[in-house]
Amino acid sequence: MDVHFPKGFRGAAVYCGVKSNTQSLDLTLIESDRPAVATGVYTRNLVCAAPVLLDRQRTPSQNIRVLAVNSGCANACTGQRGLEDAERMAACAAEACGADPTQALVMSTGVIGQHLPMAKIERGIADAAARLADGPEALVDSARGMMTTDTVPKVRGRVVTLDGAEVRVTGIAKGAAMIGPNMGTMLAAVMTDARIGVDDARTALREAVDESFHCISVDGHTSTNDTVLLLANGAAMAGSDAPLSEKARKAFMATVLEVCEDLAQSIPADGEGATHLITVEVHGCRTKSEAVRIAKTIADSPLVKTAIAGADPNWGRIVSAAGYAGVEFDPSHVALLINGLLMYEHGAPVPFDEKTVSDSIAGSRDTGVVLLLGEGQASARFWTTDLTAEYVRLNADYRT
Repeated sequence: MDVHFPKGFRGAAVYCGVKSNTQSLDLTLIESDRPAVATGVYTRNLVCAAPVLLDRQRTPSQNIRVLAVNSGCANACTGQRGLEDAERMAACAAEACGADPTQALVMSTGVIGQHLPMAKIERGIADAAARLADGPEALVDSARGMMTTDTVPKVRGRVVTLDGAEVRVTGIAKGAAMIGPNMGTMLAAVMTDARIGVDDARTALREAVDESFHCISVDGHTSTNDTVLLLANGAAMAGSDAPLSEKARKAFMATVLEVCEDLAQSIPADGEGATHLITVEVHGCRTKSEAVRIAKTIADSPLVKTAIAGADPNWGRIVSAAGYAGVEFDPSHVALLINGLLMYEHGAPVPFDEKTVSDSIAGSRDTGVVLLLGEGQASARFWTTDLTAEYVRLNADYRT
């Protein structure tokens, strides 16, 4: 994968002892060599972690230099000490990179209800700061340092030309379970060397998240720590203070969306115990929000997910899930396709070869579900996974 840090960014990851597995990286440090615009989108869970509270206070900003991430401990439901630990983690990261304490953001992921082992975190930050690098290996390691139950690091990027300057948009993410809008136990940091103002950065990230991370689900569980950050340091466009042209601004926003979509899809694709990535498309709704509601209801249905796990073309589960989504539509106008094969039309089943459909599900990790309604022009897309016995085993044994 030919993905690199944007100009001016460096990263490193180390094992510092937060996790019990000594073979796992558990602390990531990312530095910008100059102040960066930073904005974030955070969990909507009322029970949110200390790092979320800290980052919400500090973003949006034009003055962020450092991001520190630990895995293995969520620093959630940890009271006043948790807040103090998050602030201390940020201060240590800033100091290690020669920045002001207020120029650092933090993210944490892992088990809820445990305090950060701050002595280990502080040593890890110092160790990571000594290893900062801008090569592709450092980028992949930075993604690995965020992982908990993920099986692969999640790194995606694009190169785009804005007003004559070649800029990069590169993102890293983690997530495999406790995934459900709005986001889940997932973290993402999207970095760019484009020059972009705070307002445009906020708009770009919000719109991208709405079309990507808010459209994924593994188990429908909205977590305490989910965070997506956008950091823009302008290093590729240094020497000019001119605002982006409207054409460049739109191209930048489209590129952020592409990177976020790539990262978002990689999360359910790596879902715990999953054997299928399911893409649910709903077309022909009156409004976007209605399309999203139907798509999410189908994606979250345990019966739909288990049917796909068993390669069972049980169209009734999908159609009935749409029917209880709380959106009014005429059932006689509904059509359904699985993997491009028509199974239901004008509110009634059509003849199809069950083995052909079953084989198409069993023979590929990707399964496509397309529901067509006749109510309007709005559509939505949602990504989810099947539900397997392995998912139950992994989550039943997560702490024990």
